Amino acid sequence: RLLERNADGVPADFMRWAADAGVEIATGDHALAQFEGARAVVPSPGMAVAKLRPLLPQGPDAPEIMAEMELAWRQLDDEPVLAVTGTSGKTTTVSLCAAMLRAQGLSVFLGGNIGTPLSEYVLSVAHGGADGQGRADVLVIEISSFQLQACTTFRPRVAMLLNISENHLDYHADMAEYIDAKFRLFRCMEEGDLAIFGQGVRDLVAARELKPRTLFFDASARRFPRTRLLGGHNQANMEAAWLACREFGVTPEAAEKAVADIAPLEHRLEAVAERNGVLWVNDSKCTTVEALRVALQAFDRPVVLMVGGKFKGGDLASLLPLMPGRVRAVVGFGASREHFEGAWMGQGDFTMSWHPALEPAVAEAAAQARPGDAVLMAPATSSFDLFANYKERGHAFRRAVEALP
Repeated sequence: RLLERNADGVPADFMRWAADAGVEIATGDHALAQFEGARAVVPSPGMAVAKLRPLLPQGPDAPEIMAEMELAWRQLDDEPVLAVTGTSGKTTTVSLCAAMLRAQGLSVFLGGNIGTPLSEYVLSVAHGGADGQGRADVLVIEISSFQLQACTTFRPRVAMLLNISENHLDYHADMAEYIDAKFRLFRCMEEGDLAIFGQGVRDLVAARELKPRTLFFDASARRFPRTRLLGGHNQANMEAAWLACREFGVTPEAAEKAVADIAPLEHRLEAVAERNGVLWVNDSKCTTVEALRVALQAFDRPVVLMVGGKFKGGDLASLLPLMPGRVRAVVGFGASREHFEGAWMGQGDFTMSWHPALEPAVAEAAAQARPGDAVLMAPATSSFDLFANYKERGHAFRRAVEALP
C-alpha cells in the first residue's frame, strides 16, 4: 500500500503499474486506519519518525518503521558497504571513495542520499545486474540523519562521520537527537569493522562505547598534492576517503590518480567562469553557517560574498573573525536579510547590499569585484525562498554570470 498526501505527487506511469500489480494507493492526510494491519512502514526521508509514530497502531500490533535504506540492506548478499555521513562533505567524500575504488579496478555501486537509492541496486541485481555488471565489489553509500533514524540492522564494513554542526533543526527536535541519529551508523558494527571520524567529533566519540576499530583523519597536503578540489576541507575529505578505501586494497598510487582526475562536483565550490580577472564560484550546496565557514577558508584571494535564502539557523556572528582582509563585499539576495544584516552590518570593513532576486545580486557582485577577486555564492541557507532546490539555484547563478556584459 502506498500512502501519499499529495494526489498530484504520484506519477501516471506508477499509477498504471500499481493498478496492474494490485498495489493500493491512498491519498490525502494520513490516518490511523490506513496503517492497521501493516507489518512495516517505510517513510519518505522527509517524514520525521517522531511525527510518524503517533499515527501508527501501538503495542504488539505496532508496525516496524523502516528506512528504504534498511529495507534494501536486508536484501543484500553480504556485499561490503562503505558508508559516509556528516553535516557537510558527504557527497564529495563518497565520490572520492568511488573514484579510488574504481582506480583500483573494483566494481562500485555509488548511491544512497547522493541520488540513487540502494533499492535500485537490489532490483538491478535481481534482474541480472545493471548493464550486465552483476554484483558490485563495494557499495559506497551516502547516508543522512533522516535515513539513519529508521535504520536498525544496517551494518557497514567501513563507516565514517565527517563532522557535525547545527543543521536540520527544523526536522530534528534538537541537536542531541541529530547527533544520536548520526551515531546510529555505528551501532551494529563489530570489532573487525572500521569507524573513521573527523577530528572535530573526538569528544562525541569519547562519550560513546563503540565496538569497531577507530581512526581519526585530518587534512594531508603531502599525500595528495595534485587536485582540482579547492580548500583544506577537501584535503581532509581525500584523507578520509583514502583511510576508508585502503581497507579494500586500494594502493596509494590508485588513490593519488583518482584524486588527480576527479573534477569538482556541481554546486560545491565549483568554478563556473573567470571574467576580467574575476573567478566566479558556485557553492550553492552551502546551506549552513558552518559550510560557509569552510567555503571562506578555501580562498587566499579577496572575496565578494553572495548570501541569502531560507535561513536554517546558526551563529553568523561567529564568522566575523574570518572576514577582515578576506571579504571585500557582501551581496545578499532573497530571504533572510534580517539575519545577515543583524549579524554583520557595521561589524567589518566590507560593504553590504541586498536584492530581491539573484540576477540583480550577480550584477552588483560584478560591479564590486576587482581583478584577482573571487565572487563566491555560498548562501549559508536553503534555497526554498526563490528556488525548488540548491541545484536550481546553482544553475540560475551560472546563467546570470554567463549573461553579464
